[in-house]
Amino acid sequence: MRSMSYGVGLMLFVLGSVVAAAAADPYAAARQLMMEKDLKGRDITDVQVLKAMELTPRHLFVSPELQQRAYDDRPLPIGHGATISQPYIVALMTQAAQVRPGQRVLEVGTGSGYQAAVLAHITDEVYSIELVPELARSAAERLARLGYKQVRVKAGDGYQGWPEFAPFDAIVVTAAAPEIPPRLKDQLKDGGRLVIPVGPVYGPQNLLCLTRKGDTFTEEILCPVAFVPLVQPR
Repeated sequence: MRSMSYGVGLMLFVLGSVVAAAAADPYAAARQLMMEKDLKGRDITDVQVLKAMELTPRHLFVSPELQQRAYDDRPLPIGHGATISQPYIVALMTQAAQVRPGQRVLEVGTGSGYQAAVLAHITDEVYSIELVPELARSAAERLARLGYKQVRVKAGDGYQGWPEFAPFDAIVVTAAAPEIPPRLKDQLKDGGRLVIPVGPVYGPQNLLCLTRKGDTFTEEILCPVAFVPLVQPR
């Protein structure tokens, strides 16, 4: 009788812990499904990238009305004609960039700050540029509020990079350029990797990964993609 009471008590304790965890993070199950189906279930194998994706609360980088769809494998609008990329593409770009702890990383196209947050879970020096001042300001506030103190955001022209802090070990561009911006190539460290979607706005785009070796660059096509354009100031 005592053993049965103990078993029931243990079951209730475990059930209570599960309910409490769900209440603390109501999106935990959706995030785990994303991890298993859309990332591990495809070709995302980098342990640090997987951990970063698991730790980053994507639902806090979209508007409240879109939070129920935050862990769907699809881009979502964030205003000003911008989007937050689908989780798989964020993970793929991060994996291709081969970011490691202690490295300095540049992101072009801050958006809501999600990609920068993922990068910040891997390394402690992330610089992010956003053309739209309103998006730059809200992303900086969001990242600071969520504790991502290692991310620095500025409003500016992503085509110019951030020369004050170059060279970078990795550069991740989250909007499509018609061609690879020369300034970004110049700001890449020897041995560094530049991940960028390239192609016309309404035409075919490819996600490219460039690796610098001295003054030469090797290029790899990762997959076809569809990104919003990387716009320059008028």
